[in-house]
Amino acid sequence: MSNFLEIDHVDRVFHSRQGDYVAIKDAHLKINEGEFVTIVGHSGCGKSTLLNILAGLDRASAGGVVLEGREVRDPGPDRMLVFQNHSLLPWLNVRQNIALGVNRVLRHLPKSERHRIIEEHIDLVGLRAAADKLPREISGGMKQRVGIARALAIRPKVLLLDEPFGALDALTRGRLQEQLMEICNQNRISAVMITHDVDEALLLSDRVVMMTNGPAAHVGQILQVDLPRPRKRLEVINNPSYYRMRGEIVEFLNIQKKIKTEKGQRQVAAAISRGNIEKINLNIGFIPLTDCAPFVIAQEKGFFTKHGLEVNLSRESSWNGLAEGIRDGRLDAAQMVTGMPLALTLGMGNKPPMPIATALTLNRNGNAITISKTLQEAGVRDLATLKQYIDSFKDAGTKYVPSFGTVHLASMHNFLLRQWLASGGIDPDRDVDIVVIPPPQMISNLMAGNIIGFCSGEPWNSRAALDRVGFAIATDLDIWNGHPEKVLGVSQAWAEKYPNTHLALVKALLEACQFCQPFENRDEVVLTLARPSFLNMEPVCIRSGFAGPYRVGTGESRYYKDFCEFLVDNAPSRREQLWVLTQMARWGLTPFPSNYDQILDRMLCMNVYHRAASELEIDTGADSMASFALTDGSTFDPTNPLASLQQFSYARAVEAIAFDLERGFTATQEVAV
Repeated sequence: MSNFLEIDHVDRVFHSRQGDYVAIKDAHLKINEGEFVTIVGHSGCGKSTLLNILAGLDRASAGGVVLEGREVRDPGPDRMLVFQNHSLLPWLNVRQNIALGVNRVLRHLPKSERHRIIEEHIDLVGLRAAADKLPREISGGMKQRVGIARALAIRPKVLLLDEPFGALDALTRGRLQEQLMEICNQNRISAVMITHDVDEALLLSDRVVMMTNGPAAHVGQILQVDLPRPRKRLEVINNPSYYRMRGEIVEFLNIQKKIKTEKGQRQVAAAISRGNIEKINLNIGFIPLTDCAPFVIAQEKGFFTKHGLEVNLSRESSWNGLAEGIRDGRLDAAQMVTGMPLALTLGMGNKPPMPIATALTLNRNGNAITISKTLQEAGVRDLATLKQYIDSFKDAGTKYVPSFGTVHLASMHNFLLRQWLASGGIDPDRDVDIVVIPPPQMISNLMAGNIIGFCSGEPWNSRAALDRVGFAIATDLDIWNGHPEKVLGVSQAWAEKYPNTHLALVKALLEACQFCQPFENRDEVVLTLARPSFLNMEPVCIRSGFAGPYRVGTGESRYYKDFCEFLVDNAPSRREQLWVLTQMARWGLTPFPSNYDQILDRMLCMNVYHRAASELEIDTGADSMASFALTDGSTFDPTNPLASLQQFSYARAVEAIAFDLERGFTATQEVAV
C-alpha cells in the first residue's frame, strides 16, 4: 500500500478579540490507500477541526492536506463526510436522497448507469424495503445507513465519518459497524473516523490516532491494530492483544485528563527549588509490581524528603504508557524494565530515538514463567513436556499456535522467556506467538484461554497459583540467577539539566534498596505495598517469594532466599546491557549498533552512581567485563558481543550498523539463519 493521503504538519489558529487560540499544532499523519483510521481524544482536542480540514470545509493556518499529490483546498466529491446526525432532506425519500449526490457528481454518466448505482447502494446498506420511504418513516439506524449509502454512491476516495454511530442504540450500532467494515473491506475504501468509543475504534481500525489535549493539540500516539480481518466482535475481544491495546488507549486518555487537571499545579511546582537541587518536585512513574518497593519505601519512609525531593508517585498501568510519559515530559523519572533505556535510545518500534540515562539497577531476579492449569492437567510439567504439547499441534496439522504473554518487548521477561523456550528446542518466533500484555491482565487472559502461559514479575505468578489457574513451571533463577530486573530511567536531557536532582534521586532510591534488602524488613514492605495507592492487593499475594517461601502452584513451596534482591550490584552494568543489546538484535527488535560503546558511555551514568554510593558509604565494586554463563550453559563474552550473538540458538546473522542519536540507524541488513 502507498501513502495517498497526508496531513502535512497542520496548524489551525482561530483569531478573536481575546487573542489567538491555537486549536491544532503541527499535526502530521500519513494514511494508506484502503486503510481505516480512527481519531480519539477528549473534547477540545481538535478532532472535528481536523476532519473539517480534511473535508475542505475549513482551511489550515499552516501546513495542509495532500490527497494523491494534490492539495485539498475546497470540498470535493473525492472526500465524503458522514455526520453524526443523518442530515437527510426530509421531503425526499431514501432513493431520492441517495440520488441527489449521484445525479450531480456523476452527471456525465448515462441515466441508466446512474440509476444502477443508486439501486446498488440501496441494496448495499440493506434498505430495499424502505427505498420509497421518507426519513420520518424510518428508524435512526436506517437514516444513518442512507447517509453512508449517499456518501459511498459517488465513489469517493476517502470516507470521513464524524461519530456516525454515536446517537444509536448498542444493537443498531453493532449491526452498522459490521456493515461498514464489510463495505470498506470489499471496496478498498480509505476511511477516517472520529469516535469516543474505544471498543469501536479497535473493532474498525487499522490504526488508532490519539490526540493530545488542546490548545495546541497534536498527534500524541498512534496504535497499530494488528487484528486479523475480516473481524467479528466476539473474535476481536477474545484476541490476546485486544485488552492490551484497549488498555493503551484508555491509559493515554486517562493521562491526558490527568495532565489537564494537574497542569497548573505542575507549573507552580516546577518553579520551586531547594538549595543546590535544581528541581525538587518530581513526578515518577511506577508499575504496581512487587519490585516497585524501592519507590514506595523511599516515599513512605521519607528518603525522598531526606534528600530534598518532593515526589508524586504516578501509578501507571502499562510499560508503554510509562515510556510515553518519559517521552512527553509528563514524568521526570521512572521505574523501567532493563531494556527500556536502550529501546528508547535506539528508537525501537520505529519511534524517534530518545536518549535515556540510567544510574541505578533497582533490583535483581523476581520473575517466573507461569503455565495454565489446563496444560498441567494435559501432562505438562517441565520444558520437555511443554515442547511435546506444542509439537502436538504441528503434528496434527492444525493452524493453532499457542500464545505466551510478556510485559514488554525490551523486558527481561521477554528475553528470559525466549531464552528458556529456545534452550528446549522451541522457536519463540515460529512455534509459539509471544504477545505483549500489561501485567495486571495476565491472569484474565490465562483464564480466558487467550494465552497458555506468561512471564511476569510478582505478584502475578503467585496470584495465578493462589487462584489455582496456573503454576510456575520455572523462575528466572532457573534461567539466569542474578539478572538485572528493573532500573531507574530519566531522559539524558533531564539528567544534564538537573544533575544535583538526579544525584539526590539516586541516593534516595539506593537508601530505599538498603531498607528493602534485609528479610527482617520485608513484612513491613509487604504491608506497605498492599495499600490501595500502590498494589491494592491482599498481603498474602505479595509475600510469596518476597518475604517467605515461594508458592509455585503445584502443591509445593520452595524457599528462594535470593528470589528478589534489592542491594546486590546496583551499579548500571555495561556487560549486562550488552547482553540485552544482543537479545534485541537476536530477536529482530533493533539492529545491532556498531558504535555501541559510545551509546553505552552516554547511557550508563556510572559517575552518578559511584558518587551516590560513596556518600552513602555503600561499596561500589567494579564493573566486570568477564564472560558469564546462563543456566542452560550458553555463555556471553561482552568483549565480543557479535560473536556471542551468533552462538545463540535461533539467532539472526546481524551486520553492525552505525547509529546516530538524531537520525537513528543509517541502514539495516539482517539475514535469518
